[in-house]
Amino acid sequence: MSGGLRFALSARSGGPITVEDYRERARRALPGMVWAFVDGGAESGLTLRANQDAFDRWSLRSRVLTGHTGTNLATKVGDTDLSLPVFLSPTGMTGLVHWQGERAAARAAEAAGTRAVISTASSWTVEEVAEATDENHFFQLYPWTSQTTGQPLSKAFIDRARNADYAALFVTVDVPVAGNRLAERKRGMGIPPTLTPARALSAAVRPRWACGFLRHQRITSRMLVDERGTKAAVASARAQQTLLRPDLVWDDFARIRDMWDGPVYLKGVLEADDAQRAVELGADGVLVSNHGGRQLDGAPAALDALPAVVERVGGRVPVFLDGGVRRGTDVVKALALGATAVGIGRPYVYGLAARGQEGVEHVLEIFRDEIVRTLTLMGVADVASLDRSHVQPMVV
Repeated sequence: MSGGLRFALSARSGGPITVEDYRERARRALPGMVWAFVDGGAESGLTLRANQDAFDRWSLRSRVLTGHTGTNLATKVGDTDLSLPVFLSPTGMTGLVHWQGERAAARAAEAAGTRAVISTASSWTVEEVAEATDENHFFQLYPWTSQTTGQPLSKAFIDRARNADYAALFVTVDVPVAGNRLAERKRGMGIPPTLTPARALSAAVRPRWACGFLRHQRITSRMLVDERGTKAAVASARAQQTLLRPDLVWDDFARIRDMWDGPVYLKGVLEADDAQRAVELGADGVLVSNHGGRQLDGAPAALDALPAVVERVGGRVPVFLDGGVRRGTDVVKALALGATAVGIGRPYVYGLAARGQEGVEHVLEIFRDEIVRTLTLMGVADVASLDRSHVQPMVV
Protein backbone atom coordinates (compact mmCIF):
# COMPACT_ATOMS: atom_id res chain seq x y z
CA MET A 1 0.00 0.00 0.00
CA SER A 2 1.44 3.40 -0.95
CA GLY A 3 2.18 5.96 1.73
CA GLY A 4 -0.41 8.45 0.46
CA LEU A 5 -3.16 5.84 0.30
CA ARG A 6 -2.23 4.47 3.73
CA PHE A 7 -2.48 7.93 5.25
CA ALA A 8 -5.75 8.65 3.46
CA LEU A 9 -7.27 5.46 4.84
CA SER A 10 -5.97 6.39 8.28
CA ALA A 11 -7.74 9.73 8.08
CA ARG A 12 -11.03 8.16 6.97
CA SER A 13 -10.88 5.68 9.85
CA GLY A 14 -10.51 8.42 12.44
CA GLY A 15 -6.71 8.53 12.46
CA PRO A 16 -4.67 11.69 13.02
CA ILE A 17 -4.91 14.38 10.35
CA THR A 18 -3.12 17.29 12.09
CA VAL A 19 0.02 17.76 14.14
CA GLU A 20 -2.20 18.48 17.13
CA ASP A 21 -3.85 15.08 16.65
CA TYR A 22 -0.41 13.50 16.84
CA ARG A 23 0.40 15.55 19.91
CA GLU A 24 -2.61 14.09 21.71
CA ARG A 25 -1.67 10.57 20.65
CA ALA A 26 1.89 11.10 21.83
CA ARG A 27 0.67 12.39 25.19
CA ARG A 28 -1.35 9.21 25.67
CA ALA A 29 1.48 6.97 24.46
CA LEU A 30 4.22 8.28 26.76
CA PRO A 31 4.73 8.09 30.53
CA GLY A 32 4.33 11.39 32.33
CA MET A 33 8.07 11.79 32.91
CA VAL A 34 8.88 11.39 29.24
CA TRP A 35 5.98 13.60 28.15
CA ALA A 36 7.35 16.40 30.34
CA PHE A 37 10.71 16.00 28.59
CA VAL A 38 9.08 16.17 25.14
CA ASP A 39 6.47 18.87 25.59
CA GLY A 40 7.72 21.05 28.43
CA GLY A 41 9.66 24.29 28.32
CA ALA A 42 11.67 26.42 30.68
CA GLU A 43 10.18 27.96 33.83
CA SER A 44 6.71 29.45 33.20
CA GLY A 45 6.66 28.43 29.54
CA LEU A 46 6.41 32.05 28.38
CA THR A 47 8.72 31.60 25.39
CA LEU A 48 7.32 28.15 24.63
CA ARG A 49 3.85 29.67 24.21
CA ALA A 50 5.15 32.77 22.46
CA ASN A 51 6.72 30.67 19.71
CA GLN A 52 3.30 29.46 18.57
CA ASP A 53 1.41 32.66 19.33
CA ALA A 54 3.76 34.68 17.09
CA PHE A 55 2.39 33.00 13.97
CA ASP A 56 -1.13 34.16 14.83
CA ARG A 57 -0.01 37.79 14.57
CA TRP A 58 0.47 37.49 10.81
CA SER A 59 -2.20 37.04 8.16
CA LEU A 60 -1.72 35.65 4.66
CA ARG A 61 -2.56 37.68 1.57
CA SER A 62 -4.48 35.99 -1.20
CA ARG A 63 -4.72 36.71 -4.93
CA VAL A 64 -7.43 35.02 -7.00
CA LEU A 65 -7.56 33.68 -10.57
CA THR A 66 -3.80 33.17 -10.77
CA GLY A 67 -3.97 29.60 -12.06
CA HIS A 68 -1.21 28.55 -9.63
CA THR A 69 -1.36 25.22 -7.81
CA GLY A 70 1.53 25.81 -5.40
CA THR A 71 3.00 22.35 -5.77
CA ASN A 72 6.68 23.31 -6.17
CA LEU A 73 8.12 23.25 -2.64
CA ALA A 74 11.79 22.81 -3.53
CA THR A 75 14.55 24.59 -1.62
CA LYS A 76 18.17 23.96 -0.59
CA VAL A 77 20.23 23.61 2.58
CA GLY A 78 23.82 24.09 1.52
CA ASP A 79 24.42 21.82 -1.46
CA THR A 80 21.49 19.56 -0.56
CA ASP A 81 18.28 19.82 -2.56
CA LEU A 82 15.07 19.40 -0.57
CA SER A 83 11.67 18.76 -2.11
CA LEU A 84 10.03 20.08 1.07
CA PRO A 85 11.04 23.31 2.89
CA VAL A 86 10.75 21.52 6.24
CA PHE A 87 13.62 19.62 7.85
CA LEU A 88 13.88 17.81 11.17
CA SER A 89 15.62 19.94 13.79
CA PRO A 90 17.96 18.19 16.23
CA THR A 91 16.29 16.64 19.27
CA GLY A 92 18.43 14.83 21.81
CA MET A 93 17.65 11.50 23.49
CA THR A 94 14.81 10.75 21.09
CA GLY A 95 15.11 7.07 21.96
CA LEU A 96 13.20 7.91 25.13
CA VAL A 97 10.15 8.48 22.95
CA HIS A 98 10.52 5.48 20.64
CA TRP A 99 13.42 3.09 20.64
CA GLN A 100 14.11 3.65 16.92
CA GLY A 101 14.61 7.35 17.65
CA GLU A 102 16.76 9.37 15.29
CA ARG A 103 17.35 6.43 12.96
CA ALA A 104 13.64 6.18 12.17
CA ALA A 105 13.33 9.96 11.96
CA ALA A 106 16.14 10.23 9.41
CA ARG A 107 14.62 7.46 7.31
CA ALA A 108 11.27 9.24 7.36
CA ALA A 109 12.86 12.56 6.42
CA GLU A 110 14.61 11.21 3.35
CA ALA A 111 11.44 9.35 2.30
CA ALA A 112 9.74 12.77 2.31
CA GLY A 113 12.53 14.36 0.26
CA THR A 114 14.08 16.26 3.13
CA ARG A 115 16.76 15.66 5.80
CA ALA A 116 17.23 15.31 9.55
CA VAL A 117 19.74 17.16 11.70
CA ILE A 118 21.20 14.53 14.03
CA SER A 119 22.00 15.79 17.52
CA THR A 120 25.23 15.34 19.43
CA ALA A 121 22.92 13.99 22.16
CA SER A 122 21.28 11.48 19.81
CA SER A 123 20.22 8.04 21.01
CA TRP A 124 21.90 6.62 17.89
CA THR A 125 25.43 7.49 16.81
CA VAL A 126 26.09 9.37 13.61
CA GLU A 127 27.58 6.18 12.20
CA GLU A 128 24.49 4.13 13.04
CA VAL A 129 22.17 6.67 11.43
CA ALA A 130 24.37 6.84 8.32
CA GLU A 131 24.39 3.04 7.98
CA ALA A 132 20.58 2.93 8.22
CA THR A 133 19.90 5.65 5.61
CA ASP A 134 20.58 6.26 1.93
CA GLU A 135 21.09 10.03 1.92
CA ASN A 136 23.58 12.36 3.60
CA HIS A 137 21.93 14.07 6.54
CA PHE A 138 23.16 16.96 8.73
CA PHE A 139 24.97 16.96 12.09
CA GLN A 140 24.30 19.26 15.03
CA LEU A 141 27.27 20.01 17.27
CA TYR A 142 27.24 20.99 20.91
CA PRO A 143 30.71 22.50 21.43
CA TRP A 144 31.34 20.59 24.64
CA THR A 145 34.61 20.33 26.56
CA SER A 146 35.72 17.38 28.68
CA GLN A 147 36.00 18.33 32.35
CA THR A 148 38.46 15.47 32.81
CA THR A 149 41.01 16.47 30.18
CA GLY A 150 39.99 20.05 29.59
CA GLN A 151 40.07 19.35 25.83
CA PRO A 152 37.25 20.30 23.47
CA LEU A 153 35.27 17.36 22.12
CA SER A 154 34.28 19.23 18.97
CA LYS A 155 37.03 17.86 16.75
CA ALA A 156 36.26 14.24 17.63
CA PHE A 157 32.55 14.72 16.92
CA ILE A 158 33.23 16.62 13.70
CA ASP A 159 35.65 13.96 12.48
CA ARG A 160 33.05 11.26 13.09
CA ALA A 161 30.36 13.20 11.23
CA ARG A 162 32.72 13.92 8.33
CA ASN A 163 33.78 10.29 8.07
CA ALA A 164 30.09 9.29 8.02
CA ASP A 165 29.49 11.70 5.10
CA TYR A 166 27.22 14.22 6.80
CA ALA A 167 26.50 17.11 4.47
CA ALA A 168 26.32 20.14 6.77
CA LEU A 169 27.12 21.20 10.33
CA PHE A 170 24.77 23.07 12.67
CA VAL A 171 26.57 24.51 15.71
CA THR A 172 24.22 25.09 18.66
CA VAL A 173 25.33 27.99 20.89
CA ASP A 174 22.30 28.79 23.07
CA VAL A 175 23.01 26.22 25.82
CA PRO A 176 25.83 27.65 27.96
CA VAL A 177 23.91 26.09 30.86
CA ALA A 178 20.79 23.95 30.87
CA GLY A 179 17.49 25.79 31.02
CA ASN A 180 15.36 25.57 34.16
CA ARG A 181 12.84 23.04 32.88
CA LEU A 182 10.43 22.90 35.77
CA ALA A 183 7.97 20.43 34.26
CA GLU A 184 10.76 17.86 33.84
CA ARG A 185 12.03 18.41 37.36
CA LYS A 186 8.55 18.11 38.86
CA ARG A 187 7.95 14.87 36.97
CA GLY A 188 11.24 13.38 38.15
CA MET A 189 13.34 13.93 35.01
CA GLY A 190 16.33 15.11 36.98
CA ILE A 191 19.85 13.69 37.26
CA PRO A 192 19.38 10.97 38.26
CA PRO A 193 15.69 10.51 37.42
CA THR A 194 13.45 10.02 40.45
CA LEU A 195 11.09 7.07 40.12
CA THR A 196 8.02 6.90 42.36
CA PRO A 197 5.27 4.22 42.38
CA ALA A 198 2.97 6.55 40.45
CA ARG A 199 5.62 7.22 37.82
CA ALA A 200 6.39 3.54 37.50
CA LEU A 201 2.67 2.85 37.03
CA SER A 202 2.52 5.53 34.34
CA ALA A 203 5.11 3.54 32.40
CA ALA A 204 3.62 0.13 33.16
CA VAL A 205 0.19 1.02 31.75
CA ARG A 206 1.87 1.82 28.42
CA PRO A 207 3.16 -1.65 27.50
CA ARG A 208 4.18 -0.74 23.95
CA TRP A 209 6.46 2.04 25.18
CA ALA A 210 7.71 -0.03 28.14
CA CYS A 211 8.57 -2.99 25.92
CA GLY A 212 10.67 -0.85 23.59
CA PHE A 213 12.29 0.89 26.55
CA LEU A 214 13.26 -2.32 28.33
CA ARG A 215 14.20 -4.36 25.28
CA HIS A 216 16.27 -1.82 23.37
CA GLN A 217 17.25 0.72 26.07
CA ARG A 218 18.04 3.49 23.62
CA ILE A 219 18.00 6.05 26.40
CA THR A 220 21.56 7.39 26.43
CA SER A 221 23.48 9.89 24.37
CA ARG A 222 25.31 7.25 22.38
CA MET A 223 27.92 9.71 21.12
CA LEU A 224 29.08 9.98 24.74
CA VAL A 225 28.26 6.65 26.37
CA ASP A 226 28.47 3.52 24.25
CA GLU A 227 26.35 1.50 26.63
CA ARG A 228 22.69 0.86 27.35
CA GLY A 229 20.53 0.70 30.45
CA THR A 230 19.43 3.09 33.16
CA LYS A 231 22.88 3.39 34.75
CA ALA A 232 24.33 4.35 31.38
CA ALA A 233 21.51 6.87 30.90
CA VAL A 234 22.30 8.54 34.22
CA ALA A 235 25.99 8.60 33.33
CA SER A 236 25.15 10.12 29.95
CA ALA A 237 22.94 12.83 31.47
CA ARG A 238 25.54 13.71 34.08
CA ALA A 239 28.23 13.85 31.41
CA GLN A 240 26.20 16.29 29.36
CA GLN A 241 25.75 18.56 32.37
CA THR A 242 29.50 18.68 33.04
CA LEU A 243 30.41 19.29 29.39
CA LEU A 244 28.44 22.52 28.94
CA ARG A 245 30.46 25.60 28.01
CA PRO A 246 29.33 28.85 29.69
CA ASP A 247 32.71 30.34 28.71
CA LEU A 248 32.21 29.82 24.97
CA VAL A 249 33.18 32.87 22.87
CA TRP A 250 33.23 33.86 19.20
CA ASP A 251 36.81 32.65 18.75
CA ASP A 252 35.59 29.15 19.64
CA PHE A 253 33.06 29.28 16.84
CA ALA A 254 35.72 30.49 14.41
CA ARG A 255 37.90 27.50 15.31
CA ILE A 256 34.99 25.12 14.82
CA ARG A 257 34.26 26.71 11.45
CA ASP A 258 37.81 25.91 10.35
CA MET A 259 37.36 22.23 11.26
CA TRP A 260 34.52 21.62 8.78
CA ASP A 261 34.92 21.78 5.01
CA GLY A 262 31.24 22.03 4.12
CA PRO A 263 28.40 24.39 5.05
CA VAL A 264 28.33 25.53 8.70
CA TYR A 265 25.28 27.15 10.28
CA LEU A 266 25.04 28.84 13.67
CA LYS A 267 21.96 27.64 15.56
CA GLY A 268 20.40 29.62 18.40
CA VAL A 269 20.58 33.16 16.98
CA LEU A 270 17.94 35.71 18.00
CA GLU A 271 19.75 39.02 17.47
CA ALA A 272 20.72 40.61 14.16
CA ASP A 273 24.11 41.68 15.54
CA ASP A 274 24.94 38.07 16.41
CA ALA A 275 23.86 36.91 12.97
CA GLN A 276 26.12 39.47 11.33
CA ARG A 277 29.06 38.47 13.53
CA ALA A 278 28.53 34.82 12.65
CA VAL A 279 28.59 35.57 8.93
CA GLU A 280 31.72 37.68 9.31
CA LEU A 281 33.41 34.69 10.96
CA GLY A 282 32.52 32.36 8.12
CA ALA A 283 29.06 30.99 8.93
CA ASP A 284 27.24 29.94 5.78
CA GLY A 285 23.92 30.81 7.39
CA VAL A 286 22.09 31.06 10.70
CA LEU A 287 19.19 29.26 12.32
CA VAL A 288 16.92 31.60 14.27
CA SER A 289 15.89 29.59 17.32
CA ASN A 290 15.31 29.83 21.07
CA HIS A 291 15.69 26.06 21.57
CA GLY A 292 11.96 25.52 21.48
CA GLY A 293 11.43 27.62 24.60
CA ARG A 294 13.56 25.21 26.64
CA GLN A 295 16.37 27.61 27.53
CA LEU A 296 15.90 31.31 28.37
CA ASP A 297 12.29 31.86 29.37
CA GLY A 298 11.28 35.35 28.29
CA ALA A 299 13.38 35.26 25.14
CA PRO A 300 11.54 36.49 22.04
CA ALA A 301 9.59 34.13 19.86
CA ALA A 302 11.67 32.81 17.00
CA LEU A 303 9.30 34.24 14.39
CA ASP A 304 9.44 37.67 16.04
CA ALA A 305 13.24 37.61 15.81
CA LEU A 306 13.32 36.43 12.19
CA PRO A 307 12.65 39.66 10.22
CA ALA A 308 15.52 41.64 11.76
CA VAL A 309 17.96 38.80 11.18
CA VAL A 310 16.81 38.42 7.57
CA GLU A 311 17.12 42.16 7.00
CA ARG A 312 20.70 42.13 8.28
CA VAL A 313 22.13 39.00 6.63
CA GLY A 314 19.43 37.46 4.47
CA GLY A 315 20.82 38.79 1.25
CA ARG A 316 24.19 37.15 1.86
CA VAL A 317 23.39 33.81 3.48
CA PRO A 318 20.30 31.64 4.05
CA VAL A 319 18.36 32.11 7.27
CA PHE A 320 16.47 29.18 8.78
CA LEU A 321 13.96 29.08 11.63
CA ASP A 322 12.63 26.62 14.17
CA GLY A 323 10.31 27.07 17.12
CA GLY A 324 6.52 26.90 17.33
CA VAL A 325 5.92 25.52 13.84
CA ARG A 326 2.80 23.35 13.98
CA ARG A 327 1.04 23.68 10.60
CA GLY A 328 1.65 24.44 6.96
CA THR A 329 0.47 28.02 7.28
CA ASP A 330 3.23 28.56 9.87
CA VAL A 331 5.80 27.36 7.36
CA VAL A 332 4.46 29.67 4.66
CA LYS A 333 4.53 32.67 7.01
CA ALA A 334 8.13 31.98 8.01
CA LEU A 335 9.19 31.60 4.37
CA ALA A 336 7.39 34.82 3.44
CA LEU A 337 9.28 36.61 6.23
CA GLY A 338 12.57 35.46 4.75
CA ALA A 339 13.36 31.96 5.96
CA THR A 340 14.89 29.60 3.38
CA ALA A 341 13.58 26.52 5.17
CA VAL A 342 11.96 25.69 8.50
CA GLY A 343 12.88 23.11 11.12
CA ILE A 344 10.40 21.13 13.20
CA GLY A 345 11.20 19.40 16.49
CA ARG A 346 8.21 18.50 18.64
CA PRO A 347 5.86 17.79 15.68
CA TYR A 348 8.03 14.99 14.36
CA VAL A 349 8.63 13.66 17.88
CA TYR A 350 4.86 13.46 18.35
CA GLY A 351 4.63 11.35 15.20
CA LEU A 352 7.51 9.17 16.34
CA ALA A 353 5.93 8.55 19.73
CA ALA A 354 2.57 7.67 18.21
CA ARG A 355 3.55 5.54 15.21
CA GLY A 356 7.32 5.27 14.90
CA GLN A 357 8.83 5.98 11.48
CA GLU A 358 5.41 5.86 9.83
CA GLY A 359 4.21 8.59 12.18
CA VAL A 360 7.11 10.88 11.24
CA GLU A 361 6.45 10.25 7.55
CA HIS A 362 2.81 11.14 8.05
CA VAL A 363 3.61 14.33 9.97
CA LEU A 364 5.81 15.45 7.07
CA GLU A 365 3.07 14.50 4.62
CA ILE A 366 0.62 16.62 6.63
CA PHE A 367 2.98 19.58 6.36
CA ARG A 368 3.39 19.02 2.62
CA ASP A 369 -0.37 18.89 2.00
CA GLU A 370 -1.01 21.95 4.17
CA ILE A 371 1.72 24.00 2.45
CA VAL A 372 0.48 23.12 -1.04
CA ARG A 373 -3.11 23.91 -0.06
CA THR A 374 -2.07 27.22 1.49
CA LEU A 375 -0.03 28.33 -1.53
CA THR A 376 -2.85 27.38 -3.89
CA LEU A 377 -5.41 29.33 -1.87
CA MET A 378 -3.01 32.30 -1.83
CA GLY A 379 -2.50 32.09 -5.59
CA VAL A 380 1.26 31.54 -5.23
CA ALA A 381 3.15 29.32 -7.66
CA ASP A 382 5.93 28.02 -5.40
CA VAL A 383 7.79 28.63 -2.16
CA ALA A 384 10.56 30.47 -4.00
CA SER A 385 8.04 33.19 -4.92
CA LEU A 386 7.14 33.96 -1.30
CA ASP A 387 8.25 37.29 0.12
CA ARG A 388 7.14 39.93 2.62
CA SER A 389 4.37 41.09 0.29
CA HIS A 390 2.51 37.84 0.96
CA VAL A 391 1.95 38.53 4.67
CA GLN A 392 0.71 41.41 6.76
CA PRO A 393 0.19 42.02 10.47
CA MET A 394 -3.06 40.55 11.71
CA VAL A 395 -5.75 43.16 12.32
CA VAL A 396 -7.48 42.57 15.66
